Amino acid sequence: MTTRILPAVGDPDGARALITLLSQLPDTEPAPPVPDSTALLDLLARLAAESLDELPEVVLVHERIGPVPALDLIRDLVLRFPAVGVVLVTADTSPALLTAAMDSGARGIVAFPLGYDALAERVHAAASWSAGMRRHLAGGTGNELVPAGGGGRVVAVTGAKGGVGTTLTAVQLALATSASGRSVALLDLDLQSGDIASYLDVQFRRSVADLAAITDITPRVLQDAVFTHETGIDLLLAPADGERGEEITDRVARQVVHALRARYEVVVVDCGTQMGAANAVAVELADQAVLLVTPDVVAVRAAKRMIRLWDRLQIRKAEETLTVVNRYARSAEIQPTLVERVTGTKTARTTLPAAFKELQAAVDAGRMQDLDNRSTVKQAMWTLAGELGLVAAPAPDATGGRRTRRRGDKGAVTLEFAAMFPLVLVVMGLLWQCVLYGYTYSLAGNAADEAARAATSAEAGGGDYGAACVAAGHKNLPSAWKGADIGCAPEGTVMKATVEVKVPLFFPGVNPGWKVTGEAGAATEKAQGQ
Repeated sequence: MTTRILPAVGDPDGARALITLLSQLPDTEPAPPVPDSTALLDLLARLAAESLDELPEVVLVHERIGPVPALDLIRDLVLRFPAVGVVLVTADTSPALLTAAMDSGARGIVAFPLGYDALAERVHAAASWSAGMRRHLAGGTGNELVPAGGGGRVVAVTGAKGGVGTTLTAVQLALATSASGRSVALLDLDLQSGDIASYLDVQFRRSVADLAAITDITPRVLQDAVFTHETGIDLLLAPADGERGEEITDRVARQVVHALRARYEVVVVDCGTQMGAANAVAVELADQAVLLVTPDVVAVRAAKRMIRLWDRLQIRKAEETLTVVNRYARSAEIQPTLVERVTGTKTARTTLPAAFKELQAAVDAGRMQDLDNRSTVKQAMWTLAGELGLVAAPAPDATGGRRTRRRGDKGAVTLEFAAMFPLVLVVMGLLWQCVLYGYTYSLAGNAADEAARAATSAEAGGGDYGAACVAAGHKNLPSAWKGADIGCAPEGTVMKATVEVKVPLFFPGVNPGWKVTGEAGAATEKAQGQ
C-alpha cells in the first residue's frame, strides 16, 4: 500500500531535508511541499471536492508554518478533513507541547533533528489510522480486504497434522494474491521445519529469528529482514536452525504480525501443524484462519483436536475457522459435510483435488511458482484464494489457464454459430417446405380416392356424379387447402377423379402458386355388373 504524504513546511531548507528523508521511506509517495497554511487548506479542499480517495493519508505540519499557528492549523485540519492523519514536526518535545498537540488532534510528533526510524514510525501509524477512518467514513461493513483496525488482512494457514499440504496452500494463496496486484507478505512460522524457502527456491540468510531481539520493529528493520521474491512476494522465512525457533516468543510474533499488517495489504502466515506460542498468536490475530485437512479419519480427528485446543486456549472459536479439504475425491467416504459436522467449523466450498503427479515436477525443482496453470490443484487453490477474498477472481483464468481457453473456445463457438445460423435457417426452411410438399401430395391423393368413389356411387344411383365428386373431395381436405380444383369424368368402365391442390409456402394459407395433382379411379357399376 502506497502512503501519500503532503508536507506543509514554510522553510525551504527544512522542506528539502524533509522531502529527502521522506523519499527514503518504503511504500511512500511524498508530494511537493506547500509553503503556508492557506495553500494547504486550499489544496486539501480541492482534493476533497473530487473524492475522499484523492486526499493524502498523512499531512506533516511544520511548527513554523504560517500564517495560521501550527496547533490551530492542525485543529482545523482534523475538523475539516477527518480522514487525514496529521503529524506535527517540531523541535520542542516538552510534555506541554505533546499534550497540546494531542488535544489539537495530531496523530503524532516528529522531533528535530529528523531521524529515519522515528519519522517512518509516525508516518505509518498515521497512515494506518487514516485507512481505518476512511473505511468508517465510507460505511464499510467490516468484510473488506483491509480490516477495521487499519493495515492489511492476515490469513493464517494451519494443518490438522503433518503432510496435509499446509505450506503448499500458503504458498499458492500468496502467489494468487500477488498475481492479482496486491502487496503480500508470506510469513513462515513453522519454526522448526519451515519449508517455504524450499518451495520457492530461495536461499536467504535472514529470518524471523533476527527480529527476536528487537523491541521496536521499524519499517527499515522489517525491510532488512524480508526477502523480495521474483514473483513479487515478500518472504519472512523461518530460521534455518530449528532450535532458533525458541527465540520467537508470543511477544515477538505479535510485533512481527502487526508490523507486516501495517505494511502489506495481505499477510499469509504458514503456521505449520505444531502449536507454539508464536503461531498461536498468529492464529489469534488472523482475520481468517484456514485449517487444512485430508478426507481420512486420522486427519479429521487431528482437526477436531486442533479446534478444541484453540478453544481451550481461547485463541479462536470453531465457527470462526474455515476448514479446507485437501486431496478430495468424489469417491471418498469422508465428504466435506461430514468434516464440517465433526469439527464444528465452516467448510470451504472449494476442495483441493488429489493430483500429486501434477505437483511432483514443481516440488522436486523447488519452484512452485512454475506450476502449470493447467494444473487442477493450482486452479483449485487460486479459486480458494478468491473464496477467501484475497483476489477478485480465480487468477489462473487470467494467466492463460484452462478456463481462459474455455472462454476463448466459447467465444469462437459463438462466432461460428452466428455465421452458420442463416445457413441453418435456410436448410430447415427447405426441409419444412419438402414436408409441406409431401403432405399436400398425400392430401390430394386421398381426396381423389374419396371423390372417385363418391362419383361412382352417384352415377349408379342416377345422381349428379360431378357434384358428388367435388363435395367428397373438399370434405377430405383441411380448411387451408379448400381452394383445390376437383373434377371427375368416366373413362370407359372407370370413374377417374383429378384433384389439383395448391402447395403453401412455409405456412398453410400462403400460396405462391405451386400445385400438385392427385389422381385416382374407381370402377363403375357397369364394370362391376360385367
